[in-house]
Amino acid sequence: MPLTPEQQAEIDEERAQTRTTRRVVSEGMEEHLYTAYPVLDHGFVRVIDYMGDDNAITQAARVSYGKGTKAVSNDEGLIRYLMRHWHSTPFEMCEVKFHVKLPVFVARQWIRHRTANVNEYSARYSILDREFYIPEPEVLSAQSTINNQGRGAVLEGAEAARVLEILKGDATRSYDHYEEMLSQDGQDGLARELARMNLPANVYTQWYWKVDLHNLFHFLRLRADSHAQYEIRVYAELMCQLVKDWVPFAYGAFEDYRLGGAQLSAKGVECVRRMVAGEEVTQETSGMSKGEWREFMGVVSDPG
Repeated sequence: MPLTPEQQAEIDEERAQTRTTRRVVSEGMEEHLYTAYPVLDHGFVRVIDYMGDDNAITQAARVSYGKGTKAVSNDEGLIRYLMRHWHSTPFEMCEVKFHVKLPVFVARQWIRHRTANVNEYSARYSILDREFYIPEPEVLSAQSTINNQGRGAVLEGAEAARVLEILKGDATRSYDHYEEMLSQDGQDGLARELARMNLPANVYTQWYWKVDLHNLFHFLRLRADSHAQYEIRVYAELMCQLVKDWVPFAYGAFEDYRLGGAQLSAKGVECVRRMVAGEEVTQETSGMSKGEWREFMGVVSDPG
């Protein structure tokens, strides 16, 4: 269960309150405030607070560029210009704070994005819940034979059942021992900060994660990508929907120029020009390595 009854009661109480304010609000994000959206088997994402909207981005840009923005007559056009030309500072005027519940191994991947403010649930002071991420059978995959970081074919039948049994059994035994070490029934009991080291990486943790929009877009560009690990990608995909409702113009530009766009090297641009001119370009004549050429062709070739 992603939320405890106590957490749900707190959320219901917060959502029931109405407040008057002079600050700018995003109607789309207001609808998401405090709601916990489930992710994986026990995780969730919820918006705790936010600052700014699309107007905050254009306001900051016009302060920065002054007369230079007069050629861009509307906010959406200006935001697309900023995104297209990598002018990142105006996007930093918006911030959002998430409450996220996620498996520890996902958190350790997530925390590599060092441009956010993070406060994590402390297992030094509190006891972690008996909740573990156990993958659904359709996402149990073998190691990829061509990508050291990726997954290959989905495990099936007896092999999938064997792996699931191992995951469930190891998680249960580790937590049983965790509780035994903490126990003070007739014994001193081990300190929480030491007992936690026996817990598996699929146990759930929680944190508050506050980030500005520019750095959030960087996170989403990497983690909502189809090549990202599934377990972090599903969090990023949900957050994309929240951001789309919060800053629709900015998210539209991000989706167009970052998520759906591609970046070419100088050699790649030159190859495109040669192709447009009617020249037949091959890997051998491109000046690219085999890996670069494969990625380049994945961008410019007809997917059909």
